Amino acid sequence: MKKILIGIFLTTIAVSANSETMINQNTNHSLAQIEDLPLTPEWDKTFPKSDNVTHRKITFVNRYGITLAADMYSPKTIQGKVPGIAVSGPFGAVKEQSSGQYAQRLAEAGYITIAFDPSFTGESGGMPRRVASPDINTEDFSAAVDFLCNQPDVDANHIGILGICGWGGIAIEAAINDPRIKATVASTMYDMTRVSANGYYDTDNTADSRNERRAALSKQRTLDYADGQYRRAGGVVDPLPDDAPQFIKDYHAYYKTPRGFHPRSGNSTDGWNTTSVLPFMNFRFFEYADELESAVMIVHGENAHSRYFGEDTFKLLKGDNKRLFIVPGANHVDLYDNFDKIPMKDIIAFYKESL
Repeated sequence: MKKILIGIFLTTIAVSANSETMINQNTNHSLAQIEDLPLTPEWDKTFPKSDNVTHRKITFVNRYGITLAADMYSPKTIQGKVPGIAVSGPFGAVKEQSSGQYAQRLAEAGYITIAFDPSFTGESGGMPRRVASPDINTEDFSAAVDFLCNQPDVDANHIGILGICGWGGIAIEAAINDPRIKATVASTMYDMTRVSANGYYDTDNTADSRNERRAALSKQRTLDYADGQYRRAGGVVDPLPDDAPQFIKDYHAYYKTPRGFHPRSGNSTDGWNTTSVLPFMNFRFFEYADELESAVMIVHGENAHSRYFGEDTFKLLKGDNKRLFIVPGANHVDLYDNFDKIPMKDIIAFYKESL
C-alpha cells in the first residue's frame, strides 16, 4: 500500500510539473497581448476626412511586444478580397500627418490601407518615448503586414507598403527582409543610416567625425541616466535663423504651421531622444538590396535635397520591376502633402501592376 501511495504521489507531481511546463511553454510561445492604448476618438488629422472611405482606429502588436496604433481606411464598397497597403512616415511624424493622407488616397483607389505610428511614438506603445531603432522600426512594417494578412477583406498574397522620408528607406529595408511585401513605394526617401553616419552629402564621412559624435552621445547617455530622463534633440528649428538652408525652411513650412503641425509629432514639437541616432550610425541599410525581388518605386522631387538618397538606392536594386520617378519642380516636402505634385496616379498604377 505504501508503494502504491508513493507511486500515486510521484505521478501527481509529474502531472502537475507537466501542466506547469505546458503553461510556461504556452506563455513563452504566445504573441504579446495587445495593450489597451488611449486612442483619440475625434478626427484630429491635418487633412480633411474623405466621404468616400470608411475610417476606424485599430491596434496590432509587433514581434517585440509593442502595440502599434493605426488608422485603417477602407473603400466603402468591397467585393471579394482586395490588396492591402501599410503606410508610415515621415521620420518623426505621426499618422495624422502625411502618412494618413497617402493612406486615405489609396483607399479611395480601392485598397484597404493602414497608416501607423511607429513604436515609441504618437499613439503607439513602447517605452521610453521617442526612441528610433533601425531594427524595431523595420519590424514595425512587417508587423503591419502581419495585421493586414489576417484581415478578412484583404488578399494576403497582395500586400504593399509605402514609406515617406526616412520611412521610405525603412520600407525598402523591410521589403528586402519580408517577401510577403510584393510592392514598395518610397516617397521622398532618406537613408537614415547613411545620413546618421556620414552627414548630409557624406560631408562627415570620417572615422574621426563619427568617433567624436559617438563620444558625445555616449556621454549624454550617462547624463540621461543620472537625470532619470532622456534629453530631446529638438524638432524642426523654430524660429528660423536668417541663414537657414532652404530645406529647413521647407520643413518649417510644414511642421511649424497649420499646414502640418500636430502636437504628437516630434518634428512639430521637441524631437527624438538625442541618443536615438546611435544605432543608426552603426547600422547599414540595403546591404542585400540586390537580392530584393519584389517591385519597388522610388519617387523623388527634382529639387529635393534628399534626391541623392533615392537615386543611389535605386542603383543598388536589380530587376525590371524597379522604377525611379523624378517629379519635375518638386522639393522634398512637396511630396508630404502637395497632391498637385505627388504623382498619385502613377503610384496607383504601379500598385495595380505589382499587386
